[in-house]
Order: sequence, then structure tokens, then C-alpha cells
Amino acid sequence: MAFINDLEPWQLLLFISVVMTYSMVAAGWVAAKAGRSPLWALLLLVPYLNVLAVWLFAYARWPFVDGPATPAPRPDGDDA
Repeated sequence: MAFINDLEPWQLLLFISVVMTYSMVAAGWVAAKAGRSPLWALLLLVPYLNVLAVWLFAYARWPFVDGPATPAPRPDGDDA
């Protein structure tokens, strides 16, 4: 990554800002698709807490994916 060493400080800050903005938007979109609040993405900005947040998000129940349990059909064929 030699090109990063050649950047001016304002260019480096702009590059980091663009990458962080993209990461936050992507994380918010994934959280919303999973049925969680997009504000979970803000936890990615806090060092050490971001690792814990990703771990909790990965192993938590996903309401959109799991959904409510559907009752099994009755063996006699009566739906009522």
C-alpha cells in the first residue's frame, strides 16, 4: 500500500472518511435486512466494542430470518 504513504494528510482523511462511510452504510443495511436497528452500525466505531458487537450480532436470533414458528399440519387433514 505504497500509495497511502504518498498521500497528503487531507487526502488520507478523505480516503478514510469514504471507507468508513461505506462500511457504516453497508453495516446498517445488513442489520436492517436482518430485522435489527441500523444503529447497530455505530458500534463499529468503538474499538474493542466493535468485535463484541459483531460477535453478538452473529450469534443473536435474527427475527427476519427465523420468523414466527408455523404450526405443524394436523395428521387428520383438518385445518380448523
